[in-house]
Amino acid sequence: MLSVSMKRAFPVFLAFLAMGFADAAGPFVSLAREQFQLSYFAAQWITFSGFVMFGLLSIPMGLWQDRTGKKFILLLGLLIMLAGLLIPALFGFTTFAMFLLAVLLLGAGATTLQVAGNPIMRDVSPPGLYSRNLSLAQFVKAIGSLSGPVLPVIAARWFGASWQVVFPIYSAAVVLTILAVLPLKVEERRAPDQRPATLSSCLKLMGNGYVALMVFAIFFYVGAEVSVSAGIPLYLKDRFGIDISRTGLLGTGLFFLALTLGRFSGGVILNWMKPKTFFLITCLVSIAGLLGILVPSPAVSAACFFVAGLGFANIFPLVFSITVDAMPEHVNALSGLMVTAIVGAAFVPPLMGYVSDLFSSAQAGFLVPLGAILYVAAAALANLRRA
Repeated sequence: MLSVSMKRAFPVFLAFLAMGFADAAGPFVSLAREQFQLSYFAAQWITFSGFVMFGLLSIPMGLWQDRTGKKFILLLGLLIMLAGLLIPALFGFTTFAMFLLAVLLLGAGATTLQVAGNPIMRDVSPPGLYSRNLSLAQFVKAIGSLSGPVLPVIAARWFGASWQVVFPIYSAAVVLTILAVLPLKVEERRAPDQRPATLSSCLKLMGNGYVALMVFAIFFYVGAEVSVSAGIPLYLKDRFGIDISRTGLLGTGLFFLALTLGRFSGGVILNWMKPKTFFLITCLVSIAGLLGILVPSPAVSAACFFVAGLGFANIFPLVFSITVDAMPEHVNALSGLMVTAIVGAAFVPPLMGYVSDLFSSAQAGFLVPLGAILYVAAAALANLRRA
């Protein structure tokens, strides 16, 4: 029974793996900056091009999904992502505008996959196994994210290939995922009185102070995560002169490895620790890791990349679940708001780039994600007081 259920859920796990490919936009900032000779500020617009789609598409895709079904939207997300990957895979990057278009399509695909992926996992999971499968799916997504900083290093050091080799690899993986999803049978589970989230209902709910606090926690957290993943190789190059194309992404790799391990272990820890307590602990670990990056030592910085990743790993699911548990009667509107708040990844990294340019220091830019996580820590304290 277990093997049959896992076989049915396998195509959805592949979709979560593909979802993680879009996170490569962060690590690719440094590589594109080298290729196109960009300023720190201009390079951070790469992340804006991808993650701004979360703000534009999340609610419209959710409404469309209510009419067409989750499988259709899942396939649509995969096709949009494939289009973004085929641009560099077939034609390469001749201009920075073409690169931004590819990243924008990756972001649009990831947004669509986010809207469909979480609920469709419930439809393909046996009763009582949805939470387990969804937790495992986030772990699989983290593996996709980890491939962003790892594959270019492997391509450069072992095969002497360009970092752009990741795009045909990702394209092949997405094609295989589409083929796996096509025969998937999905039963659309919906309560008779269930209402989809709308723009008006979401905006009305934002008038609640607690909801606004938690939605902005998502906004600043996602922005901080992308800022750190994009800023680590720039920091290593600026502070220690480490070659970005060959070893500079090692720090980002440690960060994503910590995210992957942290998301796997978070589910275990939450078996015996209350979510609100764990939420504050993860924030404190994140702050400690970001402060450690300021130490003028490559070894200490590398260790702190890992510590920061461990702290960051479970913030998103904790904020999401704590908020929904506090107001379960508004689950649809809250879900729309939380996914839309991922747009923070489009706005916080350019601010980090601006600060780096202002002080002519990539290290100074890390004050921006540090400030963002301080806000999230304040939200964690507010939840403890609320309890």
